[in-house]
Amino acid sequence: MKITFRQAGIQDIQLITELAHRIWKNHYTGIISSEQINYMLGKMYSPEKLLQEINQDVAFTLVYKDNNPLGYISISTTDNKTYVLHKFYIEVNSHREGLGSKLFLFALKQLENPETIKLTVNRMNFSAINFYFKNGFIIKEAVDFDIGNGFFMNDFVMEKTIL
Repeated sequence: MKITFRQAGIQDIQLITELAHRIWKNHYTGIISSEQINYMLGKMYSPEKLLQEINQDVAFTLVYKDNNPLGYISISTTDNKTYVLHKFYIEVNSHREGLGSKLFLFALKQLENPETIKLTVNRMNFSAINFYFKNGFIIKEAVDFDIGNGFFMNDFVMEKTIL
């Protein structure tokens, strides 16, 4: 098994969108409604939204196993100390193979002078929450974000100190 990482750019917007649709529909069914999944995919993974994020210095990294794209991570910062992990997804059928840990460690090594990394995760996404615990994150608070159309993101804000 050969694992590789590649910085994603504008040319990868379609690939990221395709991965997101596959991963979300496999992973989030049973956690949130299919209507909310479709709404959030449209809101967060439109070509315009991804282009905006890339142009605002949100760094996307793709992970490949044997040359097959299986996931991605996106991270940004405004001060080169506090980072935000925006998106982090691996194909469901590749969970528990170490891809997520390898991608996370690779992405961390790309950061300049990180002190803290923050993220939000659905409070019912137990596998992701446990992954983040295993990687040194703690829960800072529970929040409910109104994302429109009658939908809410019921999340934990998690944080990891890196020193």
